[in-house]
Amino acid sequence: MSKQRVVVKIGSSSLTNAHGEMDEAKLAEHVQAIAKLRQLNHDVILVSSGAVAAGFSQIGYASRPVTLKGKQAAAAAGQGLLIQAYMEKFAEHDLRAAQLLLTRDDFKDRERYKNAFNTLMELLERRVIPIINENDTVSIKELTFGDNDMLSALVSGIVHADQLIMLTDINGLYNENPRQNPHAIKYDYLDRITEEMIAQADQHGSSVGTGGMKSKLEAAKMALSLGVSVFIGTGKGGEKLSQIIEGSGDGTYITNPTKGSITTNKQWIALHSEPVGQVYVDHGAEEAILYQGASLLAAGIRKVQGDFKAGDVVEVYGKNGLIGKGEVSCSADVVMKELQLRSSDKDCLSSRVIHRDRWVRLT
Repeated sequence: MSKQRVVVKIGSSSLTNAHGEMDEAKLAEHVQAIAKLRQLNHDVILVSSGAVAAGFSQIGYASRPVTLKGKQAAAAAGQGLLIQAYMEKFAEHDLRAAQLLLTRDDFKDRERYKNAFNTLMELLERRVIPIINENDTVSIKELTFGDNDMLSALVSGIVHADQLIMLTDINGLYNENPRQNPHAIKYDYLDRITEEMIAQADQHGSSVGTGGMKSKLEAAKMALSLGVSVFIGTGKGGEKLSQIIEGSGDGTYITNPTKGSITTNKQWIALHSEPVGQVYVDHGAEEAILYQGASLLAAGIRKVQGDFKAGDVVEVYGKNGLIGKGEVSCSADVVMKELQLRSSDKDCLSSRVIHRDRWVRLT
């Protein structure tokens, strides 16, 4: 098999015992499976939950805390224990690992996003396994982030992974909840995730993690949109991950060969940037940027809103609403002046407002 870049997401329920505490045997098995992938020369990025599970008993909680301050305190105590356990287990396989703690702000801020990308690429180049977790101790949004599910999808996009493997305690996707209906039908292969599937998904999750199947479906849909194939399921033993990428995993494979990889810069524009203005285009410009791969010229703009400057991201609206986002190469003032000039001189030269390489279609 050719070399692949694989993101492995391990949730709390796949790392803990019946009491919600860290299970070292489970962790050791996951590490063994990752070591097998590395032995086969694949790149591996690990997104791992478990900080709260590793830390709550250390600071006197009898069970996993339910308050925000309790979870953040447990995460503060547990993150070091979690990464130490991983480091020790990887060292037994002569592998090196490094920790990255990320928040949503790290994706929204362009420089921090670039820095995260550069760090990940350097670690992979040096054959170091990145271990990524949400920065639970400071991130309020962790509570709705989906137990690192969406984080793993965004990471799989930024590193241009071939596959995202989401390990969970259910062996794949079903048309109904298999815990409630023993006759539920399992999906072995899917080529898309629909809104109907997400709406029907179990939203309760386990008592250990914060993410249920709904969050996994939302993450899978995101990964697919970024050109990454997804596996959701379970596995046992040190061969489980190699079996999954070979196609014999116990779960659901989701892939859409029509979706290509999206550049890192376009991912940031589409998913993380905050638009500071709006640009409204005419029919000809809309057709050109949507279907002809053209850049957006000032000649095709009808109206602008917002005080944006060169390098900012704006929303682009066509006849029927929002069609995309793009990074502008000139300010709103420059565009407005050209629109005014064009009203009196139809033959004046037209500036390029959004280059096609800085444009992302959203329809």
